[in-house]
Amino acid sequence: MDKVVSSPALAIAGITDGMSLSVGGFGLCGIPSVLIAAIHESGLTDLEAVSNNCGVDGWGLGRLLGDRRIRRMISSYVGENKEFERQYLSGELEVELTPQGTLAERLRAGGSGIAAFFTRTGVGTQIADGGLPWRYDEQGAVILESPPKQTQEFEVHGETQTFVLERAITTDFGLVRAAKGDRHGNLVFNQSARNFNPLCAMAGRVTVAEVEQLVEPGELHPDEIHLPGIFVQRVLPLTPEQAADKRIERRTVRQKQEA
Repeated sequence: MDKVVSSPALAIAGITDGMSLSVGGFGLCGIPSVLIAAIHESGLTDLEAVSNNCGVDGWGLGRLLGDRRIRRMISSYVGENKEFERQYLSGELEVELTPQGTLAERLRAGGSGIAAFFTRTGVGTQIADGGLPWRYDEQGAVILESPPKQTQEFEVHGETQTFVLERAITTDFGLVRAAKGDRHGNLVFNQSARNFNPLCAMAGRVTVAEVEQLVEPGELHPDEIHLPGIFVQRVLPLTPEQAADKRIERRTVRQKQEA
């Protein structure tokens, strides 16, 4: 039952080139930066990453992207990473853009054993009809695009509406960061870091959680646990320095007003 590992290298053991990773966080909030750094240092490449976004240039998943370690990305927002844009438009990176709520539900469904689900999001657009560019060539021509998805009509509140079928996502490994965790893998996330982290943890066949504070079993009240340990296979306790290393995505200040 003790799932604690002693080093980042042991935490990512078993990840090999070409594997898929679901990576928690939103922007730079709640990202498993220590695990990402360990993957970067290991030299792993040809990865498929599923995450809300791809970090920023030089930090988070942006570190892997900058060294061409990511082959394919499934995400919903990419606006803070110029290198991401460059690689995508020049044909170096395959990208499956997915509505944010749909991405969250695809991950949750994968962790819940639900193969697919119907949603209204994307009906009447290229999300449902197909044709979204997934990969360009070096000249900017689309060489791979999204396929059309199954649609079906359902009656909701007395009105017939069209829904699109979205398939669940599961990955080889899930990488997440938690504020607190015990040796059994029960996790607590801090405020807005409780965004994609529980969902990415659920979707991973093997999930690794880096935790800022490790506590003993029984110290977490059942009502405060956000993700039960059944979804977590490894726990990496962070040093105080690692836990404190949190970047700000964009700092905005206002001019100081004179008294």
